[in-house]
Amino acid sequence: MALLLVLQWPCAPVRAEIRVTDDAGEEVVLERPARRIVSLAPNITELLFAAGAGNAVVGVTEFSDYPEAARSIPRIGGGAGLDLEAILALQPDLVVAWQSGNPAAQVERLRSLGITLFLSEPRRLVDVPATLLRLGQLAGTEVAAQAAVDSFNDRYRLLRQRYAQRPLVRVFYQIWEQPLMTLNGEHLFSDVLRLCGGRNVFDALPALAPQVNIEAVLAADPEVIVVAVDDDDSPLLAAWNRWPSLSAVAHGHIYGIARERLVRHSPRVLDGAEELCAILQRVRD
Repeated sequence: MALLLVLQWPCAPVRAEIRVTDDAGEEVVLERPARRIVSLAPNITELLFAAGAGNAVVGVTEFSDYPEAARSIPRIGGGAGLDLEAILALQPDLVVAWQSGNPAAQVERLRSLGITLFLSEPRRLVDVPATLLRLGQLAGTEVAAQAAVDSFNDRYRLLRQRYAQRPLVRVFYQIWEQPLMTLNGEHLFSDVLRLCGGRNVFDALPALAPQVNIEAVLAADPEVIVVAVDDDDSPLLAAWNRWPSLSAVAHGHIYGIARERLVRHSPRVLDGAEELCAILQRVRD
């Protein structure tokens, strides 16, 4: 009878270890869902919150300002580098790094110290929902992650149906003024531009964020200049009036879009896409 009772007693389901492949092609293995996660970039912070893992995030880098809850999370570094001691003190069971944005030597140092790493590098819009699903698996928040994916895919489909077949518009995207810098065809921005029916005039350059000179911009003669802005965009936009021979200047097609809306690899990139698509359609009209 005792044996029968033991056999009939309900057992808690045993969850298998979690295995996903990151954007560097490395397998990431966790015995259980991550409960202490460190994010090494603002876009990763947004991805984690969107995937339902916000409550597990214990450390973020500077400029992790979205959503509002991210502002109160301890900072563990930024553009000048990562504070490895601060990261280790948080005892993370998962660190999510930005493959092309974080110092490679510091990231590898974390790996050598036994920290479980997930390297993130979305290059296309379809990579954003794929990343959300994997982060949801690692955090055990698959339901929330799937809801975010469905919402993203619905918005993406609508934009593609509305704009992808429109006449191409040549665009120069300025991410920095001194030195003058842009993004190439491998960056997520260029995929956003293709979604809107635009073409990056510097898509063929080899570097992800290349430096260009004004002569190259004049030779490319973009129809539209989009400037990544933070606060007041008027001085940055007005600076282009020194080059009236540019088509974009001659026709008044110089626009500012908040930097984080187009360069952060997160669901909010579709907010920037909607703004950019509307701009290009005004140019066509």
